[in-house]
Amino acid sequence: MEPILELQDLEVKFHTLDGVVNAVNGVSYRVERGKTLGIVGESGCGKSVSVLSIMRLIQDPPGKIKEGKILLRGKDLLDYSEQQMERVRGAEIGMVFQDPMTSLNPVLTIGKQVREAMIVHKGLSREEAEERAVGLLNLVGIPNPEQRIGDYPHQFSGGMRQRAMIAMALSCSPEILIADEPTTALDVTIQAQIIELTKRLQAELGMAVIWITHDLGVVAELADDVVVMYAGYIVEEADVFQLYENPRHPYTIALLHSLPRVDRGQQDQRLATIPGFPPDGITVLPGCPLAPRCNFVVERCMQENPSLTLVDTDHKIACWVDTTTGKERT
Repeated sequence: MEPILELQDLEVKFHTLDGVVNAVNGVSYRVERGKTLGIVGESGCGKSVSVLSIMRLIQDPPGKIKEGKILLRGKDLLDYSEQQMERVRGAEIGMVFQDPMTSLNPVLTIGKQVREAMIVHKGLSREEAEERAVGLLNLVGIPNPEQRIGDYPHQFSGGMRQRAMIAMALSCSPEILIADEPTTALDVTIQAQIIELTKRLQAELGMAVIWITHDLGVVAELADDVVVMYAGYIVEEADVFQLYENPRHPYTIALLHSLPRVDRGQQDQRLATIPGFPPDGITVLPGCPLAPRCNFVVERCMQENPSLTLVDTDHKIACWVDTTTGKERT
């Protein structure tokens, strides 16, 4: 199936006072129509930078997309002018940001902010956009939308603000929804509600979703396919069932072992940790970036960074070691 969105060998760097930060290093992934791609990794691994690059929201300077292609239905967004990208943002690709309080304008009503994209992209009148905005707020589960549409962001709870952000992202019926850790600041009950809401809306509207998170539990609920990132690289890529049933990369294995499990006995209650710290992105050492923290490390890991290699049907890892046997791969 032809993907609706595809990244090819994307490289993004940031020029700082301390040096050049290699934020994204040759990342490639694809998003199928109507499917959900989960992007997982700890803070600073390049998840958000890769999707901000899709939206062309990397501030230049200090950031710069150095290499690669971002293909939307086969057309490279990196060749688009800013005016063309303004038509893509919101209309074709919607985005929900991590913190709704800083993403929403505090001096504009929720209704005005939901209406704006429809007036700009769809050419609706204020009255038509208002009517659709009420319907969208109702769709995302905000009670009494006719009254709440005149409220300001500070009058909404955290969960309600995130629902309003989703309504804004859906206002022009985009084909792709990007959600950048949208449940991080919310309590677990509201997180579950937002996840269920996203699943329901995807089923109803048939859109593709890119869901960025550091929470593997959320990915298990939502994703069809999963990309695991570390230090700006993709280290594992598989469908969600393969990833959880048979993780093959040391980093993915360590992440899964760090999750609390209800099926473990009392003697197994201590959670595993990953020793050390991720690289800073400025100091580029030879070898695999995970090598100093890896339990499977061999001499080759310190000398050469592995490329992403197919190890099973639709299952790729970037590792010199077969983690099922502990032996070095040839």
